[in-house]
Amino acid sequence: MMPSIHTSKLQWAGMLVCLVLAHGTSAQPLARMEVTEIKPLLLRAIDHGAAHGLLVGESATYLRQKFDARTPIEIDVQALHPLPQPGCSRLEVKTRQKDVLEKAQRSDKELVYQVSYCRDGRFPDKR
Repeated sequence: MMPSIHTSKLQWAGMLVCLVLAHGTSAQPLARMEVTEIKPLLLRAIDHGAAHGLLVGESATYLRQKFDARTPIEIDVQALHPLPQPGCSRLEVKTRQKDVLEKAQRSDKELVYQVSYCRDGRFPDKR
């Protein structure tokens, strides 16, 4: 039995979706915004659901010296859920750096924490 044109189009669309999911997202490096502080990433995550940054400037220099690591300091912020106060969200922050020296051992480090934050710069009650 010959497949209908409609079935063929659906199969073709399904294959394209699979290709994009399998290859499209991993082929492109994650675009990271350079920041000297975390606030722009918090605001972007509130507005867009997520934000990805690279710490630069004095803070990055201090941390690289403290942990004897020359690798970039990546920061990812994910909006978990909105809070009852308008413009406020619960956010998860992940900070990563590779090849960190701590207690005479080198390893990749990640710090994960949550914070409640508002567009106007307030730290609201979690509720």
